[in-house]
Amino acid sequence: MRLALLLTFTAGFAFAQTPGTVRTFATASPDSLVDLIAFGSCAGQDQSHEFWDVIGAHDPDLFLMLGDNVYADTGDMQEMRAAYEKMGAYPTYAYFRERIPLFATWDDHDYGFNDSGAEFDMRGQAQMVFLEAFGEPADSPRWTRPGIYDAHIFGPAGQRVQIILLDTRYFRGPLARKPEGSPGPGRYAPTADTSVTMLGDAQWAWLEEQLRQPADVRFIGSSIQFVAAEHGFEKWANMPHERDRLVQLIADTGAKNVVFLSGDRHLAEISALPASEAPYTLYDVTSSSFNRPGRGSNAEEPNRYRVSEGNYSPVNYGLVHIDWEAEAFRFEIRNALSGDTVLAHSAAMGE
Repeated sequence: MRLALLLTFTAGFAFAQTPGTVRTFATASPDSLVDLIAFGSCAGQDQSHEFWDVIGAHDPDLFLMLGDNVYADTGDMQEMRAAYEKMGAYPTYAYFRERIPLFATWDDHDYGFNDSGAEFDMRGQAQMVFLEAFGEPADSPRWTRPGIYDAHIFGPAGQRVQIILLDTRYFRGPLARKPEGSPGPGRYAPTADTSVTMLGDAQWAWLEEQLRQPADVRFIGSSIQFVAAEHGFEKWANMPHERDRLVQLIADTGAKNVVFLSGDRHLAEISALPASEAPYTLYDVTSSSFNRPGRGSNAEEPNRYRVSEGNYSPVNYGLVHIDWEAEAFRFEIRNALSGDTVLAHSAAMGE
């Protein structure tokens, strides 16, 4: 169960309703035992934010925001600030932040423009806006290095949970377009250019260091899907050499019990890269969107790695239950309005 400390500080622009407003945000102690993590992505600032109360009712130990945390779609930092201000003004969000430790990374719509990467020339300024909006501690290395990748470890020896949040935007090279007239939705195809990067050299080196840290379970938050490979939208499989590199890095570092958590797609599903293609089965639990339901046309899209009973495009969030005694996970996708379980999959650790 969660043992949270409370951190009080003068709020940044996203949370201040009057000058000098002081918010109390929950933060998890490094010694806290973690057995329930909530997560999700894609929160339009102009749509309902009642989902915070639904998620908060689970009293998760940690909450991970996996990108598109607002829909700014702009190179104007005042417009981006305004989007965060609108999100921060929702009482349900403020109450959630007081109770549940929250960690975030970004995706394209809260980074810059749709599907944008390293070519976005306001990325440094957008990073500052992001860090201010989420009240990043003053001593965080995210203030002094390019990109917002981040990592934390919680729990006692034998039950250590590592959270790794990747930045799949700041350094990401150009995507390859599908040939004109190609069948199926989406615009992207796997690139043959092995010089194109997803993470950039510095983040790759940092990630190797993180995967070598002692931990019993690791959750890698990626704004885009890691396992699914057949659709034509953004995904790691658009850069197969980078996807293979991460699989090999997990093997080389001996990192145990790695689980990917992803968003972006405006649909939810649970996928698994089998042990025949990885050091062990690598699960990718995708949750999207909190309040912007997906397109029904995606409901039947192919995914040979899907282990859930189909995918789910209405509003949703994800839960990961860690059963330390049984050494098992239970992954759940729940409806963001009712809290009902709509997809689920259980897995033994290390299978």
